Amino acid sequence: MKSRKILVTSALPYANGPIHLGHLVEYVQTDIWARFQKMRGHECYYICASDTHGTPIMINAEKQGVTPEALVARMHGEQLADFQGFQIGFDNYHSTNSEETRELAYTVYRRLKEDGKIVRRSISQLYDPEKGMFLPDRFVKGECPKCGSADQYGDNCERCGATYGPTELKNPYSAVSGAKPELRDSEHYFFKLGDCTDFLANWTREAGRLQPEAANKMAEWFEAGLQDWDISRDAPYFGFEIPDAPGKYFYVWLDAPIGYMGSCKNLFDRLGIDFDAWWKAGSDAELYHFIGKDILYFHALFWPAMLHFSGYRTPTAVHAHGMLTVNGEKMSKSRGTFITARSYLELGLNPEWLRYYYAAKLNSRIEDADLSMEDFALRVNADLVGKYINIASRAAGFLTKRFNGRLAAGLPDTDLLARLQRAAPALAEAYENREYGRAVREIMALADEVNQYVDQVKPWELARQQDQETALHQSCSLLINAFRLLTLYLKPILPRLTAEVETFLAIAPLTWSDAETLLLDHPIQPYQHLMTRIDPKQLDALVEANRQNLNADQPAAAPQFEPIADTISIDDFGKIDLRIARIVDARHVEGAEKLLQLTLDIGSETRNVFAGIKSAYRPEDLIGRLTVMVANLAPRKMKFGLSEGMVLAASGDMAPGLFILSPDSGAQPGMRVR
Repeated sequence: MKSRKILVTSALPYANGPIHLGHLVEYVQTDIWARFQKMRGHECYYICASDTHGTPIMINAEKQGVTPEALVARMHGEQLADFQGFQIGFDNYHSTNSEETRELAYTVYRRLKEDGKIVRRSISQLYDPEKGMFLPDRFVKGECPKCGSADQYGDNCERCGATYGPTELKNPYSAVSGAKPELRDSEHYFFKLGDCTDFLANWTREAGRLQPEAANKMAEWFEAGLQDWDISRDAPYFGFEIPDAPGKYFYVWLDAPIGYMGSCKNLFDRLGIDFDAWWKAGSDAELYHFIGKDILYFHALFWPAMLHFSGYRTPTAVHAHGMLTVNGEKMSKSRGTFITARSYLELGLNPEWLRYYYAAKLNSRIEDADLSMEDFALRVNADLVGKYINIASRAAGFLTKRFNGRLAAGLPDTDLLARLQRAAPALAEAYENREYGRAVREIMALADEVNQYVDQVKPWELARQQDQETALHQSCSLLINAFRLLTLYLKPILPRLTAEVETFLAIAPLTWSDAETLLLDHPIQPYQHLMTRIDPKQLDALVEANRQNLNADQPAAAPQFEPIADTISIDDFGKIDLRIARIVDARHVEGAEKLLQLTLDIGSETRNVFAGIKSAYRPEDLIGRLTVMVANLAPRKMKFGLSEGMVLAASGDMAPGLFILSPDSGAQPGMRVR
């Protein structure tokens, strides 16, 4: 098999908060794939970095009384420690706030500019005169221009759901300083993404670049038309200043993906590897990005366009995954299901339990995964302990006590081991294609076969018969060989456990080709217990610890709601045309912090509505749901498009959450709500 040159990346975690179990889905998925490639003998490097720039980090650092550099350095160390706790085997974990990333960002920018892909344009924004900074929408607050609710963000009202621009707020103020903002013009730099449409349309259709679901989403974006991308921000801003543009900084999403290159260059400079040979256009190396589906737009459009038109190679493939729910619900701090990686480790839970459970859930499609605490305990206890570890524990003691810890020179006349060995190509294909769930199912089916063999030969009965010494020796040696093969197949998922098994078996680190060989007349070490079962009480403690962490400094408070509005007549209510609507499509709105774009079927037609519910719902969770909309609300022209109605949602000042209304099953799109 020809050795491949492979670069693998995960999305760069933002250096502004802790790693949680939702993050770990991606890093475990990537780590398994990279470890498998290395077991196959390929030259493979897994690179990542902290994503360190932007206004949120600058403001958070100021609140903490530290410099942005100090904040991101601390977060880099904390996040890396969490990753290492879960055996995420980065070959390099760098930072986007590095000289390598700065130099490469300048190179990419200059080449794009030379190619005519950069344009300057004046835009109007709200400006904080006290802080001396332009304000992103979410850093402006005021009274909703529709319902008058106070303390609403600059793009939508969380009370009534209205959407608007920050200049439309009544009595606006800066969320940073409290000052009244001023409207000022500023020159910004734009990447002409629309000019890259033909290239991107062809690139995204090439076989293997994207998953089918992702390619379909690309087609929707092409149909809507690709817009120029604002790549600059005004000072003060924590980031890289744009060459030849004093006071202008690269928007974080320009230099963040270049951080992949910066981390790689940092590693290759240390190892003496030619960076250009891997990154220049035409390179024979392979480049794979593992990302969440929420950042597909940046990785499948902006990033390949930036690379191609600056003379660099484009990704071989972009692999997107779904999001994590916990016990069937979105991650929630109030329920204790927003679980940090650090709390999991500090409570002493085995990180390889979670690696195995995630692997059992993952496939090559863009599907959400659920961490069911009950299923988690049952699956780990039944599979890893009950089926897999049990094989070694049932054979090793006899070998140590009766045969001086040495495997037999011959094995019983059965094709069991041959069947395990023949599974290697199919399992390799499953790992290669990121079908980890299928690999786990097939490995556990093999473990079942081995356990059936144990029940058939009954080593404990052979041990009581003096004339069955050879049979006992050979059958136990067969079981240890089977255990070794199962360990080999599980190694990408369970690296730490595998290292302990390799010590127990007194063998060199397992590679994929070792599936072709067996251990005969070979010494092993005394068996030490390799894994304990999950106690459900440990998981209860994990949930409770995260709930307590959230509420540690918060006094309990009963929900409080706004007073009932003034009385209206039935005629007033009759003017509002409420209709049952089915959400047939939902998507993120580029450039909007709070909005989702909904396509609503109301029976006789479909409507386009922009709703301020992004903080509470993921688009994919809404598609197919019934809700209630105001159908006779005057259409509203917004900078993102025309909004043709309003969906109804409940919220409160003191009661957390935002909840769209859902009618009972049986209601049909178009029915009027009376």
